Amino acid sequence: MSTERTEVQVRPGGEADLDALTAIYNHYVRETPITFDTAVFTPEERRPWLLSHPEDGPHRLMVATDTDSQGTPGNAQRILGYATSSAFRPKPAYATSVEVTIYLAPDAGGRGVGTSLYKALFEALAEEDLHRAYAGIAQPNEASVRLHERFGFRHVGTYREVGRKFGRYWDVAWYEKDL
Repeated sequence: MSTERTEVQVRPGGEADLDALTAIYNHYVRETPITFDTAVFTPEERRPWLLSHPEDGPHRLMVATDTDSQGTPGNAQRILGYATSSAFRPKPAYATSVEVTIYLAPDAGGRGVGTSLYKALFEALAEEDLHRAYAGIAQPNEASVRLHERFGFRHVGTYREVGRKFGRYWDVAWYEKDL
C-alpha cells in the first residue's frame, strides 16, 4: 500500500473557501477549548469575518491547500487550514498591532501546515505598517506554543481561568512578536 504524497500550497483566502473554513472552525467550537466560541456558525454567519480579511492590508487570511504529487490540474484542493491577522483591539492607537491565529483541519497537524501558513502570513505582512503581533493560546496547547516560539513569539503573560467552556475554566497564555 503506497501513501500518496501531498504538497502544501498557501494562498490568500476568498469567498469560495467560506464553507470549508467554517467547517474547520466549527470543529474547534464543538470539540476543543481552543476557541471560546460555544455555538457553531453557518457559513453566512461567518461571511463578515471572511470579508474583514482582504487580500491586502494588515488584516489577512491565508489558506493552506494540498494537491497531489503531480499537481494535476482540475483536482480538487482540500483546505488543510488557515491563518489570519486581525485587529488586536478596536481603538485607533492599536492599529499597528494585530492578533494572529491558526486553525488546522483535524487531520492536518504535524505536517508543517502551520509553519507554511505563518511563513506566508508574515511575509505578506512585512510591508505593512505593523509593529507587533499577538497570539492568545488557550492552555494547554503545546503544539501551538512551539509553533509560535519558532516564529519568534515570546510569552508575555497568562490570563488565569479567563474563559469557561465544557464546564471548566481555561487559562489563555499571551505571546507577542515584533514585526
